Amino acid sequence: MVKYTAEDKLQAVERYLSGNESSHEIAKSLGTDNKAILKWVKQFEHNGVDAFIKRCTTYTQEFKLDVLNFMTENGTSLNETAAIFNISAPSTITVWKKQLETHGIDALQSKKKGRPTMKKEVWKQTKQVPASGSVEALEERIKQLEMENEYFKKVECLSSRQGNITKQDKAQVVYELRHKYPVKALVKLAGIPRSTYYDLVRRMNQPDPDADLKAKIKAIYEEHEGRYGYRRIRDELANHGQKVNHKKVQRIMKGLGLKCLVRMKKYKSYKGTVGKIAPNHLDRQFKAEAPNGKWVTDITEFKLFGEKLYLSPVLDLFNGEIITYTIGSRPTYSLVSEMLEKALERLPEAHQLLMHSDQGWHYQMKQYRHTLESKGIVQSMSRKGNCYDNSVMENFFGIMKSEFLYMREFESIEHFKIELEKYINYYNTKRIKAKLKMSPVQYRTHFTQAA
Repeated sequence: MVKYTAEDKLQAVERYLSGNESSHEIAKSLGTDNKAILKWVKQFEHNGVDAFIKRCTTYTQEFKLDVLNFMTENGTSLNETAAIFNISAPSTITVWKKQLETHGIDALQSKKKGRPTMKKEVWKQTKQVPASGSVEALEERIKQLEMENEYFKKVECLSSRQGNITKQDKAQVVYELRHKYPVKALVKLAGIPRSTYYDLVRRMNQPDPDADLKAKIKAIYEEHEGRYGYRRIRDELANHGQKVNHKKVQRIMKGLGLKCLVRMKKYKSYKGTVGKIAPNHLDRQFKAEAPNGKWVTDITEFKLFGEKLYLSPVLDLFNGEIITYTIGSRPTYSLVSEMLEKALERLPEAHQLLMHSDQGWHYQMKQYRHTLESKGIVQSMSRKGNCYDNSVMENFFGIMKSEFLYMREFESIEHFKIELEKYINYYNTKRIKAKLKMSPVQYRTHFTQAA
Protein backbone atom coordinates (compact mmCIF):
# COMPACT_ATOMS: atom_id res chain seq x y z
CA MET A 1 0.00 0.00 0.00
CA VAL A 2 1.46 3.37 -1.06
CA LYS A 3 1.90 5.94 1.69
CA TYR A 4 1.53 9.62 0.78
CA THR A 5 3.38 12.48 2.40
CA ALA A 6 1.72 15.66 3.60
CA GLU A 7 3.14 17.41 0.53
CA ASP A 8 1.59 14.81 -1.80
CA LYS A 9 -1.82 15.25 -0.19
CA LEU A 10 -1.61 19.04 -0.25
CA GLN A 11 -0.68 19.10 -3.94
CA ALA A 12 -3.58 16.74 -4.73
CA VAL A 13 -6.00 19.03 -2.89
CA GLU A 14 -4.69 22.12 -4.70
CA ARG A 15 -5.11 20.36 -8.07
CA TYR A 16 -8.68 19.45 -7.22
CA LEU A 17 -9.61 22.91 -5.91
CA SER A 18 -8.20 24.58 -9.03
CA GLY A 19 -11.09 23.00 -10.93
CA ASN A 20 -8.98 21.81 -13.85
CA GLU A 21 -8.95 18.11 -12.89
CA SER A 22 -11.54 15.75 -11.47
CA SER A 23 -10.96 13.58 -8.38
CA HIS A 24 -10.82 10.51 -10.64
CA GLU A 25 -8.05 12.00 -12.81
CA ILE A 26 -5.96 13.03 -9.79
CA ALA A 27 -6.47 9.65 -8.11
CA LYS A 28 -5.38 7.81 -11.26
CA SER A 29 -2.17 9.86 -11.52
CA LEU A 30 -1.31 9.08 -7.87
CA GLY A 31 -2.30 5.43 -7.97
CA THR A 32 -5.14 5.69 -5.47
CA ASP A 33 -8.96 5.94 -5.58
CA ASN A 34 -11.03 9.12 -5.82
CA LYS A 35 -12.50 8.59 -2.32
CA ALA A 36 -9.07 9.25 -0.83
CA ILE A 37 -8.81 12.52 -2.79
CA LEU A 38 -12.23 13.66 -1.61
CA LYS A 39 -11.32 12.74 1.99
CA TRP A 40 -8.16 14.87 1.81
CA VAL A 41 -10.17 17.78 0.38
CA LYS A 42 -12.67 17.49 3.24
CA GLN A 43 -9.87 17.40 5.82
CA PHE A 44 -8.26 20.46 4.24
CA GLU A 45 -11.56 22.41 4.22
CA HIS A 46 -11.98 21.89 7.97
CA ASN A 47 -8.39 22.03 9.23
CA GLY A 48 -6.23 23.55 6.49
CA VAL A 49 -2.60 22.46 6.16
CA ASP A 50 -2.65 21.12 9.75
CA ALA A 51 -4.79 18.23 8.53
CA PHE A 52 -1.73 16.65 6.87
CA ILE A 53 0.82 17.26 9.60
CA LYS A 54 1.70 14.08 11.50
CA ARG A 55 0.58 14.39 15.08
CA CYS A 56 0.22 12.37 18.24
CA THR A 57 -2.63 9.89 17.98
CA THR A 58 -3.34 9.66 21.73
CA TYR A 59 -6.81 11.05 22.37
CA THR A 60 -8.25 11.88 25.78
CA GLN A 61 -11.46 10.44 27.12
CA GLU A 62 -13.07 13.90 26.99
CA PHE A 63 -12.10 14.36 23.32
CA LYS A 64 -13.56 10.97 22.37
CA LEU A 65 -16.86 11.78 24.10
CA ASP A 66 -17.03 15.18 22.34
CA VAL A 67 -16.57 13.48 18.97
CA LEU A 68 -19.23 10.84 19.63
CA ASN A 69 -21.75 13.36 21.03
CA PHE A 70 -21.20 15.67 18.04
CA MET A 71 -21.80 12.83 15.59
CA THR A 72 -24.93 11.73 17.48
CA GLU A 73 -26.49 15.19 17.81
CA ASN A 74 -25.69 16.39 14.29
CA GLY A 75 -26.10 13.12 12.42
CA THR A 76 -22.80 13.51 10.55
CA SER A 77 -21.17 10.54 8.85
CA LEU A 78 -17.92 8.93 9.98
CA ASN A 79 -15.96 10.64 7.19
CA GLU A 80 -17.48 14.05 7.94
CA THR A 81 -16.83 13.73 11.67
CA ALA A 82 -13.25 12.57 11.12
CA ALA A 83 -12.59 15.53 8.81
CA ILE A 84 -14.08 18.03 11.27
CA PHE A 85 -12.03 16.74 14.25
CA ASN A 86 -8.90 16.06 12.16
CA ILE A 87 -8.89 12.31 12.82
CA SER A 88 -6.87 10.54 10.15
CA ALA A 89 -8.77 7.22 10.21
CA PRO A 90 -12.62 7.38 10.36
CA SER A 91 -12.65 3.75 11.54
CA THR A 92 -11.13 4.98 14.83
CA ILE A 93 -14.45 6.63 15.67
CA THR A 94 -16.25 3.34 15.03
CA VAL A 95 -13.96 1.66 17.58
CA TRP A 96 -14.72 4.35 20.18
CA LYS A 97 -18.46 4.03 19.57
CA LYS A 98 -18.34 0.25 20.01
CA GLN A 99 -16.24 0.58 23.19
CA LEU A 100 -18.73 3.02 24.69
CA GLU A 101 -21.77 0.90 23.85
CA THR A 102 -20.17 -2.36 25.01
CA HIS A 103 -18.08 -1.41 28.05
CA GLY A 104 -19.27 2.04 29.06
CA ILE A 105 -17.50 5.37 29.43
CA ASP A 106 -14.46 3.94 31.24
CA ALA A 107 -13.48 2.06 28.08
CA LEU A 108 -12.67 5.43 26.45
CA GLN A 109 -9.98 6.16 29.02
CA SER A 110 -6.55 6.22 27.37
CA LYS A 111 -4.43 3.21 28.33
CA LYS A 112 -0.77 3.38 29.17
CA LYS A 113 1.46 2.01 26.47
CA GLY A 114 3.52 -1.12 27.07
CA ARG A 115 2.85 -4.49 28.61
CA PRO A 116 0.83 -4.43 31.85
CA THR A 117 2.44 -5.86 35.02
CA MET A 118 1.48 -9.35 36.16
CA LYS A 119 -0.04 -8.01 39.39
CA LYS A 120 -2.60 -5.82 37.60
CA GLU A 121 -6.12 -7.30 37.49
CA VAL A 122 -7.65 -7.64 34.07
CA TRP A 123 -11.48 -7.48 34.19
CA LYS A 124 -14.25 -7.04 31.73
CA GLN A 125 -17.18 -4.82 32.55
CA THR A 126 -20.46 -6.45 31.72
CA LYS A 127 -23.94 -5.09 32.09
CA GLN A 128 -25.81 -7.19 34.60
CA VAL A 129 -29.62 -7.39 34.56
CA PRO A 130 -30.91 -6.67 38.08
CA ALA A 131 -32.85 -9.48 39.68
CA SER A 132 -36.63 -9.25 39.55
CA GLY A 133 -38.05 -7.59 42.68
CA SER A 134 -34.69 -6.12 43.74
CA VAL A 135 -34.14 -2.46 44.62
CA GLU A 136 -32.14 -2.00 41.41
CA ALA A 137 -34.96 -3.45 39.29
CA LEU A 138 -37.48 -1.16 41.01
CA GLU A 139 -35.29 1.91 40.44
CA GLU A 140 -34.88 0.97 36.79
CA ARG A 141 -38.65 0.60 36.38
CA ILE A 142 -39.27 3.99 38.03
CA LYS A 143 -36.77 5.58 35.65
CA GLN A 144 -38.53 3.95 32.69
CA LEU A 145 -41.93 5.25 33.85
CA GLU A 146 -40.53 8.76 34.36
CA MET A 147 -39.15 8.71 30.83
CA GLU A 148 -42.47 7.51 29.37
CA ASN A 149 -44.39 10.13 31.36
CA GLU A 150 -42.19 13.02 30.17
CA TYR A 151 -42.16 11.81 26.58
CA PHE A 152 -45.94 11.42 26.27
CA LYS A 153 -46.58 14.76 28.01
CA LYS A 154 -44.52 16.57 25.37
CA VAL A 155 -46.13 14.60 22.55
CA GLU A 156 -49.62 15.34 23.91
CA CYS A 157 -48.77 19.04 24.07
CA LEU A 158 -47.78 19.01 20.39
CA SER A 159 -50.88 17.01 19.48
CA SER A 160 -53.24 19.52 21.09
CA ARG A 161 -51.64 22.36 19.09
CA GLN A 162 -51.46 20.84 15.61
CA GLY A 163 -53.65 17.74 15.63
CA ASN A 164 -51.30 15.09 14.25
CA ILE A 165 -47.79 14.03 15.25
CA THR A 166 -45.09 13.57 12.61
CA LYS A 167 -41.71 11.83 12.78
CA GLN A 168 -40.14 15.29 12.98
CA ASP A 169 -42.20 16.04 16.10
CA LYS A 170 -41.14 12.75 17.73
CA ALA A 171 -37.50 13.43 16.89
CA GLN A 172 -37.84 16.90 18.43
CA VAL A 173 -39.15 15.42 21.70
CA VAL A 174 -36.36 12.81 21.78
CA TYR A 175 -33.82 15.56 21.10
CA GLU A 176 -35.13 17.60 24.05
CA LEU A 177 -34.92 14.61 26.43
CA ARG A 178 -31.61 13.16 25.18
CA HIS A 179 -29.55 14.56 28.07
CA LYS A 180 -31.85 13.01 30.66
CA TYR A 181 -32.52 9.58 29.15
CA PRO A 182 -30.66 7.26 26.74
CA VAL A 183 -31.37 8.00 23.07
CA LYS A 184 -31.65 4.27 22.37
CA ALA A 185 -34.53 3.93 24.85
CA LEU A 186 -36.22 7.14 23.68
CA VAL A 187 -36.29 6.25 19.98
CA LYS A 188 -37.66 2.82 20.88
CA LEU A 189 -40.43 4.51 22.84
CA ALA A 190 -41.08 6.92 19.95
CA GLY A 191 -41.20 4.06 17.45
CA ILE A 192 -38.64 5.52 15.05
CA PRO A 193 -35.29 3.99 13.98
CA ARG A 194 -32.15 5.59 15.39
CA SER A 195 -30.85 6.30 11.90
CA THR A 196 -34.07 8.20 11.12
CA TYR A 197 -33.74 10.16 14.36
CA TYR A 198 -30.15 11.22 13.61
CA ASP A 199 -31.11 12.21 10.07
CA LEU A 200 -34.00 14.36 11.32
CA VAL A 201 -31.79 15.98 13.97
CA ARG A 202 -29.22 16.83 11.29
CA ARG A 203 -31.96 18.51 9.26
CA MET A 204 -33.23 20.41 12.30
CA ASN A 205 -29.81 21.95 12.78
CA GLN A 206 -29.63 23.07 9.15
CA PRO A 207 -31.04 26.41 7.93
CA ASP A 208 -34.66 26.26 6.72
CA PRO A 209 -34.55 26.39 2.88
CA ASP A 210 -38.07 27.87 2.84
CA ALA A 211 -37.39 30.60 5.41
CA ASP A 212 -37.62 33.44 2.87
CA LEU A 213 -40.74 31.98 1.26
CA LYS A 214 -42.43 31.61 4.65
CA ALA A 215 -41.64 35.25 5.47
CA LYS A 216 -43.16 36.40 2.16
CA ILE A 217 -46.29 34.28 2.63
CA LYS A 218 -46.75 35.64 6.14
CA ALA A 219 -46.20 39.22 4.93
CA ILE A 220 -48.84 38.83 2.17
CA TYR A 221 -51.28 37.22 4.62
CA GLU A 222 -50.84 40.07 7.12
CA GLU A 223 -50.96 42.78 4.45
CA HIS A 224 -54.39 41.52 3.39
CA GLU A 225 -55.44 41.02 7.03
CA GLY A 226 -56.08 37.28 6.70
CA ARG A 227 -58.38 37.64 3.70
CA TYR A 228 -56.18 35.61 1.33
CA GLY A 229 -56.23 31.83 1.11
CA TYR A 230 -53.40 29.77 -0.36
CA ARG A 231 -54.51 30.25 -4.00
CA ARG A 232 -54.49 34.05 -3.86
CA ILE A 233 -51.21 34.06 -1.99
CA ARG A 234 -49.78 31.82 -4.74
CA ASP A 235 -51.03 34.33 -7.34
CA GLU A 236 -49.55 37.26 -5.38
CA LEU A 237 -46.19 35.48 -5.26
CA ALA A 238 -46.41 34.88 -9.03
CA ASN A 239 -47.10 38.58 -9.58
CA HIS A 240 -43.80 39.27 -7.80
CA GLY A 241 -41.94 36.82 -10.03
CA GLN A 242 -41.88 33.84 -7.66
CA LYS A 243 -43.76 30.81 -8.96
CA VAL A 244 -44.66 28.33 -6.22
CA ASN A 245 -46.96 25.31 -6.40
CA HIS A 246 -50.28 25.97 -4.62
CA LYS A 247 -49.91 22.75 -2.60
CA LYS A 248 -46.62 23.96 -1.17
CA VAL A 249 -48.17 27.32 -0.24
CA GLN A 250 -51.07 25.48 1.41
CA ARG A 251 -48.65 23.23 3.33
CA ILE A 252 -46.59 26.18 4.57
CA MET A 253 -49.70 28.14 5.59
CA LYS A 254 -50.96 25.14 7.52
CA GLY A 255 -47.61 24.85 9.29
CA LEU A 256 -47.68 28.57 10.16
CA GLY A 257 -51.29 28.39 11.33
CA LEU A 258 -52.52 30.88 8.69
CA LYS A 259 -56.17 30.35 7.76
CA CYS A 260 -58.61 32.31 5.66
CA LEU A 261 -61.86 33.29 7.43
CA VAL A 262 -65.20 31.57 6.83
CA ARG A 263 -68.24 33.17 5.28
CA MET A 264 -71.69 33.91 6.66
CA LYS A 265 -75.26 34.03 5.30
CA LYS A 266 -76.86 37.13 3.77
CA TYR A 267 -80.05 39.12 4.22
CA LYS A 268 -83.13 37.83 2.31
CA SER A 269 -85.30 40.50 0.69
CA TYR A 270 -87.98 38.27 -0.87
CA LYS A 271 -91.54 39.11 0.32
CA GLY A 272 -93.64 37.40 -2.31
CA THR A 273 -95.04 38.86 -5.52
CA VAL A 274 -95.62 42.62 -5.11
CA GLY A 275 -95.03 43.62 -8.74
CA LYS A 276 -93.93 42.03 -11.97
CA ILE A 277 -91.43 39.14 -12.05
CA ALA A 278 -88.90 39.24 -14.89
CA PRO A 279 -87.65 36.06 -16.63
CA ASN A 280 -84.25 34.59 -15.76
CA HIS A 281 -82.42 35.85 -18.86
CA LEU A 282 -79.02 35.47 -17.18
CA ASP A 283 -79.62 31.72 -16.70
CA ARG A 284 -76.37 31.34 -14.69
CA GLN A 285 -74.28 32.56 -17.64
CA PHE A 286 -71.99 34.48 -15.28
CA LYS A 287 -69.24 35.12 -17.82
CA ALA A 288 -69.27 38.47 -19.66
CA GLU A 289 -67.10 39.18 -22.69
CA ALA A 290 -66.73 42.92 -22.06
CA PRO A 291 -67.38 45.54 -19.34
CA ASN A 292 -70.98 46.75 -18.80
CA GLY A 293 -72.50 43.69 -20.46
CA LYS A 294 -73.94 41.98 -17.38
CA TRP A 295 -74.55 43.58 -13.99
CA VAL A 296 -75.89 41.84 -10.87
CA THR A 297 -77.26 43.37 -7.69
CA ASP A 298 -78.73 42.39 -4.31
CA ILE A 299 -79.07 43.63 -0.72
CA THR A 300 -77.30 42.39 2.40
CA GLU A 301 -77.73 43.21 6.08
CA PHE A 302 -75.26 44.22 8.84
CA LYS A 303 -75.89 44.34 12.60
CA LEU A 304 -73.77 46.90 14.44
CA PHE A 305 -74.17 48.70 17.77
CA GLY A 306 -77.71 47.33 18.17
CA GLU A 307 -78.73 48.73 14.78
CA LYS A 308 -79.19 47.29 11.32
CA LEU A 309 -77.58 48.56 8.13
CA TYR A 310 -78.39 47.53 4.57
CA LEU A 311 -75.93 47.52 1.67
CA SER A 312 -77.05 47.61 -1.98
CA PRO A 313 -74.14 47.21 -4.47
CA VAL A 314 -73.90 46.60 -8.24
CA LEU A 315 -71.30 44.16 -9.56
CA ASP A 316 -70.02 43.80 -13.14
CA LEU A 317 -69.76 40.14 -14.12
CA PHE A 318 -66.96 40.93 -16.58
CA ASN A 319 -64.36 41.45 -13.85
CA GLY A 320 -66.20 41.27 -10.51
CA GLU A 321 -65.81 45.02 -9.96
CA ILE A 322 -68.22 46.84 -7.64
CA ILE A 323 -69.65 49.60 -9.88
CA THR A 324 -71.25 51.50 -7.03
CA TYR A 325 -73.20 50.97 -3.80
CA THR A 326 -75.57 52.63 -1.35
CA ILE A 327 -75.97 52.01 2.37
CA GLY A 328 -78.84 52.87 4.70
CA SER A 329 -80.47 52.07 8.02
CA ARG A 330 -83.64 50.67 6.35
CA PRO A 331 -84.11 48.48 3.26
CA THR A 332 -86.38 51.01 1.54
CA TYR A 333 -86.92 51.42 -2.19
CA SER A 334 -84.86 54.64 -2.15
CA LEU A 335 -81.83 52.53 -1.18
CA VAL A 336 -82.17 50.65 -4.50
CA SER A 337 -83.28 53.59 -6.65
CA GLU A 338 -80.35 55.70 -5.49
CA MET A 339 -77.98 52.78 -6.20
CA LEU A 340 -79.44 52.43 -9.71
CA GLU A 341 -79.16 56.15 -10.40
CA LYS A 342 -75.46 56.19 -9.39
CA ALA A 343 -74.73 53.05 -11.43
CA LEU A 344 -76.37 54.44 -14.59
CA GLU A 345 -74.04 57.45 -14.43
CA ARG A 346 -71.18 55.07 -15.28
CA LEU A 347 -73.05 53.32 -18.10
CA PRO A 348 -71.98 54.41 -21.61
CA GLU A 349 -74.69 55.49 -24.08
CA ALA A 350 -73.97 52.58 -26.43
CA HIS A 351 -74.50 49.41 -24.45
CA GLN A 352 -76.25 46.04 -24.35
CA LEU A 353 -76.63 45.72 -20.59
CA LEU A 354 -78.47 42.96 -18.75
CA MET A 355 -79.35 43.76 -15.11
CA HIS A 356 -79.92 40.71 -12.90
CA SER A 357 -81.25 40.45 -9.34
CA ASP A 358 -83.29 38.11 -7.17
CA GLN A 359 -87.06 38.49 -6.77
CA GLY A 360 -86.73 41.00 -3.94
CA TRP A 361 -89.68 43.39 -3.72
CA HIS A 362 -87.50 46.40 -4.64
CA TYR A 363 -86.73 44.96 -8.08
CA GLN A 364 -90.41 44.16 -8.76
CA MET A 365 -91.42 47.81 -8.28
CA LYS A 366 -92.84 49.69 -11.30
CA GLN A 367 -90.39 52.59 -10.89
CA TYR A 368 -87.39 50.25 -10.97
CA ARG A 369 -88.63 48.36 -14.05
CA HIS A 370 -89.48 51.56 -15.94
CA THR A 371 -86.04 53.05 -15.21
CA LEU A 372 -84.38 50.00 -16.75
CA GLU A 373 -86.71 50.06 -19.76
CA SER A 374 -86.08 53.75 -20.38
CA LYS A 375 -82.34 53.10 -20.56
CA GLY A 376 -82.70 50.06 -22.84
CA ILE A 377 -81.57 47.65 -20.12
CA VAL A 378 -82.85 44.05 -20.11
CA GLN A 379 -84.11 43.03 -16.65
CA SER A 380 -83.44 39.51 -15.35
CA MET A 381 -84.43 37.80 -12.09
CA SER A 382 -83.44 34.59 -10.30
CA ARG A 383 -85.98 31.83 -9.88
CA LYS A 384 -87.93 31.85 -6.63
CA GLY A 385 -85.86 30.63 -3.67
CA ASN A 386 -82.84 29.77 -5.84
CA CYS A 387 -79.78 31.61 -4.55
CA TYR A 388 -77.48 29.90 -7.06
CA ASP A 389 -79.03 31.98 -9.89
CA ASN A 390 -77.30 35.02 -8.36
CA SER A 391 -74.35 33.20 -6.79
CA VAL A 392 -71.71 35.75 -7.85
CA MET A 393 -73.38 38.44 -5.76
CA GLU A 394 -73.85 35.99 -2.90
CA ASN A 395 -70.17 35.15 -3.18
CA PHE A 396 -69.18 38.82 -2.91
CA PHE A 397 -71.26 39.27 0.24
CA GLY A 398 -69.62 36.23 1.81
CA ILE A 399 -66.13 37.51 1.00
CA MET A 400 -66.88 41.03 2.19
CA LYS A 401 -68.34 39.89 5.50
CA SER A 402 -65.58 37.43 6.28
CA GLU A 403 -62.74 39.72 5.19
CA PHE A 404 -64.14 42.97 6.54
CA LEU A 405 -67.14 42.83 8.86
CA TYR A 406 -66.22 39.89 11.10
CA MET A 407 -62.54 40.65 11.52
CA ARG A 408 -62.63 44.36 12.32
CA GLU A 409 -63.71 46.45 15.29
CA PHE A 410 -65.56 49.70 14.65
CA GLU A 411 -65.98 52.73 16.89
CA SER A 412 -69.32 53.85 15.45
CA ILE A 413 -71.68 53.54 12.48
CA GLU A 414 -69.87 56.40 10.76
CA HIS A 415 -66.52 54.74 11.32
CA PHE A 416 -67.94 51.56 9.78
CA LYS A 417 -69.07 53.45 6.66
CA ILE A 418 -65.62 55.05 6.23
CA GLU A 419 -63.89 51.68 6.55
CA LEU A 420 -66.41 50.07 4.18
CA GLU A 421 -65.55 52.61 1.50
CA LYS A 422 -61.86 51.80 1.98
CA TYR A 423 -62.56 48.06 1.72
CA ILE A 424 -64.60 48.41 -1.51
CA ASN A 425 -61.74 50.44 -3.00
CA TYR A 426 -59.26 47.75 -1.85
CA TYR A 427 -61.50 45.01 -3.30
CA ASN A 428 -61.67 46.76 -6.69
CA THR A 429 -58.11 47.98 -7.07
CA LYS A 430 -55.78 45.77 -5.06
CA ARG A 431 -57.30 42.44 -4.05
CA ILE A 432 -56.44 39.63 -6.49
CA LYS A 433 -59.36 37.64 -7.92
CA ALA A 434 -58.24 34.02 -8.26
CA LYS A 435 -59.77 33.56 -11.73
CA LEU A 436 -58.32 36.81 -13.10
CA LYS A 437 -54.88 36.56 -11.42
CA MET A 438 -55.16 40.32 -10.76
CA SER A 439 -57.56 42.88 -9.27
CA PRO A 440 -60.84 43.76 -11.09
CA VAL A 441 -59.68 47.27 -12.06
CA GLN A 442 -56.33 45.95 -13.32
CA TYR A 443 -58.17 43.37 -15.44
CA ARG A 444 -60.51 46.00 -16.91
CA THR A 445 -57.57 48.30 -17.66
CA HIS A 446 -55.69 45.52 -19.47
CA PHE A 447 -58.80 44.70 -21.52
CA THR A 448 -59.36 48.34 -22.49
CA GLN A 449 -55.70 48.82 -23.51
CA ALA A 450 -55.72 45.60 -25.57
CA ALA A 451 -58.92 46.66 -27.34
